[in-house]
Amino acid sequence: MRQFFKFTFATVIGCIISFVILVFLCLTIVAGIIATDSDNTLVLNENSVLAVNLSGIITEHSDDNPFNGVMGMAEQQQGLDDIVGAIDKAANTKEISAIYVEAGLVQTDYASLQEIRQALLRAKAKKKLVVSYAKEYTQGTYYVCSVADKVWINPEGMLDLHGLAAQPMYLKDLLAKFGVRMKVVKVGKFKSATEQYTEEKMSEENRLQVTRYINGIWETLKKDISKARGISPADIDRCADELCAMKPTTYLLKHKLVDKTVYAEDVKTEMKALLKVDKEKEIAQVDCGTLNKSDIGSKASEKKIAIYYCEGSIVRSMEAGAIMGDAGIVSNEMVKELEALAKDDDIKAVVVRINSGGGDAFASEEIWHAMKTLRERKPVVVSMGGMAASGAYYLSCAATHIIAQPMTLTGSIGIFGVFPDVSGLMTEKLGLKFDNVKTHAHSDFNMIQTTRPFNAEEETMLQQYINRGYELFCKRVSEGRKMPIEKVKTIAEGRVWLGMDAVKNGLADGLGGINDAVAKAAQLAKVTDYETVPYPASPDWLEQLTETVGGNGNNLDEQLRLTLGSFYEPFVMIRNIERQSPVQARCPIMPVCE
Repeated sequence: MRQFFKFTFATVIGCIISFVILVFLCLTIVAGIIATDSDNTLVLNENSVLAVNLSGIITEHSDDNPFNGVMGMAEQQQGLDDIVGAIDKAANTKEISAIYVEAGLVQTDYASLQEIRQALLRAKAKKKLVVSYAKEYTQGTYYVCSVADKVWINPEGMLDLHGLAAQPMYLKDLLAKFGVRMKVVKVGKFKSATEQYTEEKMSEENRLQVTRYINGIWETLKKDISKARGISPADIDRCADELCAMKPTTYLLKHKLVDKTVYAEDVKTEMKALLKVDKEKEIAQVDCGTLNKSDIGSKASEKKIAIYYCEGSIVRSMEAGAIMGDAGIVSNEMVKELEALAKDDDIKAVVVRINSGGGDAFASEEIWHAMKTLRERKPVVVSMGGMAASGAYYLSCAATHIIAQPMTLTGSIGIFGVFPDVSGLMTEKLGLKFDNVKTHAHSDFNMIQTTRPFNAEEETMLQQYINRGYELFCKRVSEGRKMPIEKVKTIAEGRVWLGMDAVKNGLADGLGGINDAVAKAAQLAKVTDYETVPYPASPDWLEQLTETVGGNGNNLDEQLRLTLGSFYEPFVMIRNIERQSPVQARCPIMPVCE
């Protein structure tokens, strides 16, 4: 018994000591991270090079969480603002002579890639050398890197040009096997998000709009690559038809898609030769994160322009965001933050950077009202990323000015409701029986029908409900864009437009990226000396540590997104179909670069 107490006591003491050591180490690491993060001093040598890692998941805004690196998650995703900001800083820093882009597998949209490409063009205009290298160029990364002065590839590498395709997935027959039928109520003949539940192939209207926008995106890619590489558009089409990803690098050299084949270990030697740096010397490199955090090129001003980043599904609460698979754009949080920006006298204008296919219709209305109130106090410029469609366009139309990229997918002015009828599953597949006692005609009505389908009167009332939502949507666009409601309806019907078409039909005011939006906001606010401030504000270090270690559901979803690819969104919609708001202002899945 004495031995038992002896070993038990020793174990308890050992656990306590281990816990104390662990806490001490954690506090040491935290202190080190905070100290490192707060040191903004960066000394650059002559002929320094900015190294851009063009791979992984690119989101609109970097979360600036220092614990991601400690937990090995730093390479999973990076912010578009981080990449573009660093390139623009490098363009204006005399010590940086070149920008080196190393391409890999990337997951983002073409409008975001266009934003990076435009930043590289600005750097070239400032006489910065731009060099790219890859073992494998995807179609998206090659589009970015084609603008480089030198495009290099591994001698056994691959370059993919194959054109664009859209392949919607249809779930009707799968759901039927389980006795589930989706009752769809919508307004807008082009509103195609619901077709996956009710059809076996594209409607003619959807085929028309998808054909138009994928051809429009491809024409932009082809035109830009042709201009940068000095290749005729016809030759680019030929390379795509010949599936150049399967061709040897001699084919790529012959067709002027690349300039040289280089092994990875020889890249530094080649860069030294271009920069006329002695072979024995090392080239000083700086990455995007380090350059952005430095005080190089930074300026402080009492006058500020806020850049508010919002991305993902539009939902009413954080809990609903977790259900949808991403934190998304949470209306009750965004409304409070926009109200605070309206009251902040130091903020002279607000740029709302949005990349979203929409979501909850009521949440979109709430944010629209906050945007309208903000606009009454100061200029509000919307900068559209890869998508700003349906509910995302709903809230955008309240802005003073709208700027989109040529390849932005926008519009989709329409609304729908998806109501699951699982009565077949319950009664026919599972053999359950139900009886009913009620006080009124529709006492047993439910948005998710478990015991019976909707009757004709209920279907009529649902359609009227959706119709009112559509009329309100069109009214909001009419008011915001100062456009007769009859004209709004001619370009509505749930139709998706490319940014270049949206400018022509009045849904947007101009083409460009976030820099153009900031410049427009400054012009509208009549300020010249200003600094930009990102919003929402980053959480403090304790919240970041908790999120990183404990997780908030997003890390798993990002892994699912990477694994499932184009199957991810249908998977999420099936998983959450009975938990999400039944009335949606949402745009269907669009092609992405992978």
